[in-house]
Amino acid sequence: MKVRIFVLPGVLLIGAFYCGFFQQKEVEKPNLIVVFSDQHSYDMLGCYGNDQIRTPNFDQLASEGIRFEHCISSTPVCSPYRGMLLSGMHPLYNGVLANDIRMLPGNGNHFAEILSAAGYQTGYFGKWHLYGGDRERPIPSGPYRYGFDGTFLSNNCTLLYDSLRSYFWNEAGEKVLYGDWEYNAQTDQALEFLDRNAVGAKPVALFLSWHAPHDWMAGGIGRHKYAAAPEFEEMYDTASITLRENCEDTQLRRLYYQGHMASISSIDRDFGRIMRKLEEKGILGNSLIVFTSDHGDMLESHDWPYNKGRPEIESIRVPLIMKWEGRLSQRESGLLMGTLDLMPTILGLMQLPVPATCQGQDHSEAILAGKDDAASSVPLFYFAGDWRGVYTRDYTYSFSLPDGKAEPHAIRMGFPDYNVLYDHRADRFELNNLYGKKEAAEVQKVLHEMTLEWMRKFKDNGVPYSDLLPRAMVEEDFRVYNTAPGDRGSNWEGRMKGQPVEYQ
Repeated sequence: MKVRIFVLPGVLLIGAFYCGFFQQKEVEKPNLIVVFSDQHSYDMLGCYGNDQIRTPNFDQLASEGIRFEHCISSTPVCSPYRGMLLSGMHPLYNGVLANDIRMLPGNGNHFAEILSAAGYQTGYFGKWHLYGGDRERPIPSGPYRYGFDGTFLSNNCTLLYDSLRSYFWNEAGEKVLYGDWEYNAQTDQALEFLDRNAVGAKPVALFLSWHAPHDWMAGGIGRHKYAAAPEFEEMYDTASITLRENCEDTQLRRLYYQGHMASISSIDRDFGRIMRKLEEKGILGNSLIVFTSDHGDMLESHDWPYNKGRPEIESIRVPLIMKWEGRLSQRESGLLMGTLDLMPTILGLMQLPVPATCQGQDHSEAILAGKDDAASSVPLFYFAGDWRGVYTRDYTYSFSLPDGKAEPHAIRMGFPDYNVLYDHRADRFELNNLYGKKEAAEVQKVLHEMTLEWMRKFKDNGVPYSDLLPRAMVEEDFRVYNTAPGDRGSNWEGRMKGQPVEYQ
């Protein structure tokens, strides 16, 4: 894992250099460990102020690294987030406008392609959800692994997490039962990868994508939609659980919180196993460790039953903790970090080239210098919901497109639109929507213009999703995608013709 750099000394260089000879200097590349959970709001960790959840390993990471107060999922839905994380590109450019749409190839510019070109041994474990189309199939090797050419073990996307039914696809394309709870087994695979590769000639880049604490098909074994192994559920007494102030207290919701928090405690234990393995292999000190999540979970706050996809804080704000011994000083950071900023910032911290295709900001210098004011806003956009917005330290703002169509299920069930304006300083739980109110008119005007500026930056013309998707998606795939999810079957691919920005 060491690169040798040869330095040619000049005539008058001082001390250790001497004229006429080459001198060797060894520079060690850092390992990269990226661990991300699924549907995990910022407020569901002890280190973010939740005193009823048990997350000692994540809390220790925060006590030794940088805990970011404002990490925002620009599109709080699974596939679009993953597309942005692994490409550094806006959905109009990487193709992933919504779940189950295939990301366009990277042509050498996607995250793992940069890492592979820099000599990293890559490993990816867990949920993928970027191949598009039918979820129950393996990801073939080649361009649709986007540079993860090393070890790649995934179940693509499944909602079965228990020890009886959870599975992955092996390299032969065979479905293999884990024989354990999904996230435990995925952690085992990651540990095996570190055992094989952590002391090799190449540095490692490990990406571990747990599906927990996402809700799942627990009903098949007589459980509600949030559940974890009994030993973790027993850690939480439903009678003593406190719900968010914007969530009506019911017994069912207490059970949801119990299962959700239990699964977080479970992955916390698994995260501790990863950290101990890094220490055991002797590479903890030279590893950049990143923990985050793709989006939050509403947990029925505001009576919204679909977990995500909204601009409320529980949906868009996620944990972000970074640790790198001797390189990143322990602190809490107020720097605004959006999804598009993650790839360029991580590459910047590692002193690797940031491709010109990245559309976020490289905040590595700001992080190292402690400049938390390097960004003033983060863009928000959800194409399938036809809304756009912006997040600042003080406000969240979003609006439904003038001619847009909200998600069909929202209309059918009478849920609100996406016109919101919340003041974080005075209204932590976003109980007072200021959108359209006279007293907030000037603030709304400023935030609206800020949103339009972000749209102009990405050449987002605000075309309704129902118009954009049939133009941009391969026709035969659109015919299937346009049917109800339960009727799609397996004969479809979720392919785009090209970058959606060209089909507006």
